Formats: sequence, C-alpha cells, structure tokens
Amino acid sequence: MDWSYTVRVWSIRKRPYRKPFQLRWQVGERAHSESFLTAGLAESRKAQLITAARAGEPFDVESGLPKSLLREQEDISWYQHARQYIEMKWPHSPASTRKTLAEAMATVTPVLVKDTQGMGDARVVRAALYGWAFNVKRWDEEPPPEYQAVLAWFERKSKPTSALADRMLVRKALDALTRKLDGKTAASSTIRRKRAIFHNALVYAVDAGLLTENPIPRVSWSLPEPVEEEIDPSCVPEPVQAAELLNAVRAQGARGRHLVAFFGCIYYAAARPAEVVGLRQEDCTLPRRGWGLLQLQETRPRAGAAWTDSGQAHDSRGLKHRSRRAVRPVPIPPELVAMLRWHVTAHGVAPDGRLFRTLRGGLVQESGYGEVWARAREKALPAGAAKTLMAKRPYDLRHAAVSTWLSSGVEPQLVAKRAGHSVAVLFRVYAKFLGNADEAANAKISARLGERGTPSP
Repeated sequence: MDWSYTVRVWSIRKRPYRKPFQLRWQVGERAHSESFLTAGLAESRKAQLITAARAGEPFDVESGLPKSLLREQEDISWYQHARQYIEMKWPHSPASTRKTLAEAMATVTPVLVKDTQGMGDARVVRAALYGWAFNVKRWDEEPPPEYQAVLAWFERKSKPTSALADRMLVRKALDALTRKLDGKTAASSTIRRKRAIFHNALVYAVDAGLLTENPIPRVSWSLPEPVEEEIDPSCVPEPVQAAELLNAVRAQGARGRHLVAFFGCIYYAAARPAEVVGLRQEDCTLPRRGWGLLQLQETRPRAGAAWTDSGQAHDSRGLKHRSRRAVRPVPIPPELVAMLRWHVTAHGVAPDGRLFRTLRGGLVQESGYGEVWARAREKALPAGAAKTLMAKRPYDLRHAAVSTWLSSGVEPQLVAKRAGHSVAVLFRVYAKFLGNADEAANAKISARLGERGTPSP
C-alpha cells in the first residue's frame, strides 16, 4: 500500500441526490468522496478522518482511509482467523501436531464470543470445533446436524480478531487454556503447549494486518509451575520387577511371545513405543555375543485416520524433536539382543522388514499391546500393587530404563543422548532419580580424593 500523511478534509456539501450529504477529502494528490443519507453520518465520518490525521496516522492513498479504519474494514472474526491459521499450519504439521493445534483452538474459541446465549452443550461444542471446524480434512464433508448448528452459531457470535487488542480479553483466553473440559486444571505441559499455539496464532494475526502487535507479552499472566513433569519414582519398576513383568508378558501365549521383545525394546533401549512400532530388522545389529545396537530413525504415532495425509491410523515421521533424517543409535545389552534374535527366528518379519505386526500384518495397536500389559501387571505385581501407579503404562518401562542408567552411574549427557532427550529435559524430568545418587557420588569423590592421600591437619 501507498501511505501518506498529507491529508485535507473539506466541508460537507449537500446535493440533490438519494444520499445528499457528501464528504470530500484529499490524501496526498488523490481526492476522495463519500455520500451519506444524513448530515449526522457525514459529520461522524469527518470527525473520524480529522481525529486520525491529528493523531498522526498514515492514510492509504488508494482508499483514502486511515490505517485504523482500513484495519476495521479488513477485520475478520476470530473463528475465521483460527481456521485460516489451522489451514496455514496443516500442510507442514505431522498428524499429532494437527490434533494439538485443533485442541488448542477448540479450547480458546468458546471464550472469544460476543455472548454465550444459545452456545450449546460444552461437550458438543468441543466435538464440533475439534473434529470439524479445525480439521482441514473434513472441510469438504457435511457435519452431522447438531455440529452444523454449533458451527453456524460460532460464525455469528465470534468476536472480531481485532478485539484481541484488549488485554483483558486475552487474559480470559489464557485462563481458558488452563482448564480441561470438566473444569479441572490441565497439566502444566498441556497449558504451555496450548499457550504457545495461541501466541503463534496472534503472531499470524499481526502478519495478516488484523492486529498491530501481539498482546500476550504485555499481559501479566504466569504459567503454572511444571512440578508434575518430574517422574514419580513410585511409577517406575525396579530391574527385578521389570524382568517379572516381561516374563508375565511372555507367559500370555502366542500373543505375549510376539510382544515380549516389543516391551523389551522400551525397557532395555529406552525407546518410545511409537519408535518400536515401525522398528525394522535392518535397524538392528544383533551379534551372537555381547552388546548390539538399534538405529532408531522413525516414529509411528497413532493419531487417527482423520488427521493423517495417508488416511492411515498411524503417522510416519522422524524422531521426536529431530530432523526427518536424524538417527539415534542406542547400544542394547545382550538380554535384548537375545530377545530380538529369538523373535526374528520364531516370527520372522513383515514384508517391509518390520519386526512387530498384527495377525494381518498391520502395525501393532496401542489397544492391543495395552491389553497384554494390563494382564501382565495383574500377574507380576504383588497383591494390591496392580491398583497403584506402578508400571501403569508400557511407557513407564522407558522411565525405568533411564532411571536404571542414571543409578548405574552413566553420565547424564550420555543418558540424554541415548534416550533422545536434551540434557535440560533429563535434569528436569528425572530430577528425583538424579537426587538419589548423592551417596554414590560421595563415594566416588572420596575415592578420588583418597588417591592423593590425606593432608596433615
């Protein structure tokens, strides 16, 4: 746009036309005019132009309007902007991120409305926004009637995006991000993730000319302390307990024997379940004796067919927080080497080289291996322990692996590298396990100091 600060506003003149009151003004070298039905409307527009000129606003030479009025004309509702933001992010986001984006927008959008009259049930609203409004793959489909009514309501009731210049409205939106659908406080990590998405959506609004600045940095609002990010040691099985759990998996017939090495990869290699789902034989170095090696390079998280480009339930992506071509080598002990060698001999591999598969050759499902794990807990854990948080999820085997490495004296930097963490995340998440190593650390320091003898008092 061509902007100018040279503005002249002339007197209103009356002419014998349908809109008789004409306001004329000039921006730069270009003249503009606008006609109104009443003198009051013409005077109101004249006052807007004069106020903007005195405030030092730039005027658009083409339209003749000051920047503030031009922004109002180009403004769109928050609901429209949120959909445009989702559409912009969609092609470059993996399926799990698409779900997270939709969840964040579905959380904040219900509070950015003119009023709540006729909004509808909260769960129906969340389902309509999450599953349809902010899922690009479904935009060409017709939603169920109850969802159509919800989406039409938001099209009418959503506040303009420019309203987010009001910091109190932004605070209200940020507060909404802290609550789950049942009204309880969400996990700190969830709040931070949604807040980051909301922040990015407002940056996009600035880029689109809908806001002059991102208001979030100017809002006095603090994120909850991430205290729950530390791993609770009561969830993590000791090596003996982990071995008993794996034996209980193996004892569940053909299904258990097929999955025991799957759980073994999580425990002995600290692999994420989604990394094991797509593990191929060519990714494994399995010598007859000694330690082997896994070359982890792909993640197959289950996001649901509605969110993937392929239409398959599992997405295909690189390692978490790594480039698509990144590879994480993880040395594995002889125990896991033996389990994987036996698995290949007994079950073979899928046509694409995958070690683990369903009876029909598909990717193993969380529901399937979760059922096997639940039965293993009931059999392997002491009476009453199955009702606790001990090894509640297969993912707790990964925590057990990392805590075992740390308690064995392995340097945190090496533990972080093998687990696919940053060192900062390792210290924050596994702080309690690191803290329990004081006695061993003191012994090492004493041994080192003893090498030079004891100084005289």
